Amino acid sequence: MDLGFIGVGRMGFHMVRRLIEAGHNVLVFDANAEALARVQKVGARVAASPSAIADQMETVMASLPTPDIVQAVAKAVSDGKRIKRFVDLSTTGATMAARIAAELKAHDIALVDSPVSGGVGGAEKGTLAVMVSGPTADIAAVQPALAVIGRIFRIGERAGAAQTMKLINNYLSATAMAATAEAMVMGAKAGLDPKLMLDVVNAGSGRNTASVDKYPKSVITRSFDFGFATGLMLKDVKLCLDEAAALGVPHDIMSAVGRVWQLTQDEVGADEDFTTVVQPLEKRAGVEVKST
Repeated sequence: MDLGFIGVGRMGFHMVRRLIEAGHNVLVFDANAEALARVQKVGARVAASPSAIADQMETVMASLPTPDIVQAVAKAVSDGKRIKRFVDLSTTGATMAARIAAELKAHDIALVDSPVSGGVGGAEKGTLAVMVSGPTADIAAVQPALAVIGRIFRIGERAGAAQTMKLINNYLSATAMAATAEAMVMGAKAGLDPKLMLDVVNAGSGRNTASVDKYPKSVITRSFDFGFATGLMLKDVKLCLDEAAALGVPHDIMSAVGRVWQLTQDEVGADEDFTTVVQPLEKRAGVEVKST
């Protein structure tokens, strides 16, 4: 299958690599020259711009960091000579997805709203959760490509439905990270061994994605290198808060989680790994959550 792919950073690189290994012909673009050089080494061809990709490919995929960038890229490809569908693998929120779908529809281009979950590790292994909403025929057209990068979940036809599902997932992930930070700092302050704490939690009812994977690998080792930025997690929680408010549903816990991530960004930095969420709490408690 001939594919365009825009955005070949940490996630996009592995998705493109897997697509090429599966036999797909992939034409890529990224604003980062180093990212382009890396992906060329695994067999990708490079285009001069997003619009150049849209001139050559019927299906254009994108994995981009923010809603505004996705909208700008969607606009850039909308006048392409060949493009028929735009597959957005990013997290933009339901409102932006609906807006982009309408803008693309004016150019007879379909939006396949397809955010993914599973992080860099999932992208590397091809085990991402791929949430999809959009026109049935266009989803069917791209299903062989999406199946290469992970497990497909069809959410519906409405633009933005997959985004809502992704935001719910990421909110729960953000909550697990924040709650585990508080619990681990509390235990460390009480003199408990962090590694033993994780062993007990993961054998019991407190087990969660943070305690199983992120804290053992990147927090108690003090490497803080799991592969997802604090600023991106805060962005996702804020998008979820916006959607909850728009839907008129309670979001008290979500608001508290949002404050934790805002604090982390303010004190540690937006570009730092999201496992640093524990650091502001450690500072206040006067302890470190680390293996001994």
